[in-house]
Amino acid sequence: MGDIMVIGIAGGTGSGKTTITGQISERLGDEVTVITHDNYYRAHHEMTYEERTLLNYDHPDAYETELLVEHLAALRRGESVEVPVYDFTTYDRTDRTTTVKPSRAIIVEGIVIFAHPELRDLMDVKVFVDADADVRILRRILRDVQERGRSLESVINQYLTTVKPMHEAFVEPSKRYADIIIPTGGQNLVALDMLVNRIQAHLDGE
Repeated sequence: MGDIMVIGIAGGTGSGKTTITGQISERLGDEVTVITHDNYYRAHHEMTYEERTLLNYDHPDAYETELLVEHLAALRRGESVEVPVYDFTTYDRTDRTTTVKPSRAIIVEGIVIFAHPELRDLMDVKVFVDADADVRILRRILRDVQERGRSLESVINQYLTTVKPMHEAFVEPSKRYADIIIPTGGQNLVALDMLVNRIQAHLDGE
């Protein structure tokens, strides 16, 4: 398969990570494999729904990052992996998995992926997508209410109690590990073009 490039795309909630990732995938198609850190939220089958809603999902410990590290290392070796499937409406991991096959460019996306040294070490290019806090909270509200069935009150409460403090404690400080910082998120077409060209050059063997 040749050398495999791993691109980490981090940034706060609602910063535009998913938009950037989606646009790269759209332009490069099957040549890029995408893995999201959110699928690696730890399973909590032993808890009630109410107990699960109270957990802090924005702390690095909420993720089974050690499994993601194993999977990413396997993909770099050219092996397929079984990625967990997480259900945001029940706040729990499902029993299903998705088979992910390796490609020559792999994107790992998540808010705290740069906070984990072993995960960082597997990345060739680290991109931090930046956006103003007011823009991020509005995007978060729209996404969680429209796509994840949350109430407005619960989204705001979660933002104030865990999302904002965890952003300040873990996400923002991890920006210093980035090779590239993209301001204004997915709207920054110049940065997007540069990133796509960098990945394309790798795929072309340059």
